Amino acid sequence: MIFTVRTTVGQESLVVDILANKIHKEELNIYSLVVVPGIKGYILAEADNEMTVRRGITNTPHIKGKGVVGGEVKIAELSSILESKPLMKSIKEGQVVEIAAGPFKGEKARVIRVNETKEEITVELLEAAVKIPVTISAQQIRVLGE
Repeated sequence: MIFTVRTTVGQESLVVDILANKIHKEELNIYSLVVVPGIKGYILAEADNEMTVRRGITNTPHIKGKGVVGGEVKIAELSSILESKPLMKSIKEGQVVEIAAGPFKGEKARVIRVNETKEEITVELLEAAVKIPVTISAQQIRVLGE
């Protein structure tokens, strides 16, 4: 069974590390812990039952509220979140992106060209005084919207 656990936003990975150590020491029947990219403030725990998860998260830092949210989660409900989508198929011309690496890290830009074969995109920085096209790897961006 899979359960959702509420955590402090930005501390999901830390909570998973703490719980992994706790599970190992106390030999709890929690089989996996997952930080889902794009879902802030929550982790997923696979365990025998809800009480096992509650025992594991007791006195764990960065667990918010009662910890377990809404009981068991069906795998069918998670399929859209957990399915991987090809990166190049999700990037379209005209989209606004944030550059996540390189010299323009943190800058917002608009996609003007997509080169699927090389997995590169050409963008124009939105806040630049002069609109100069910059070609970067598609791995270095985060899609924000249209």
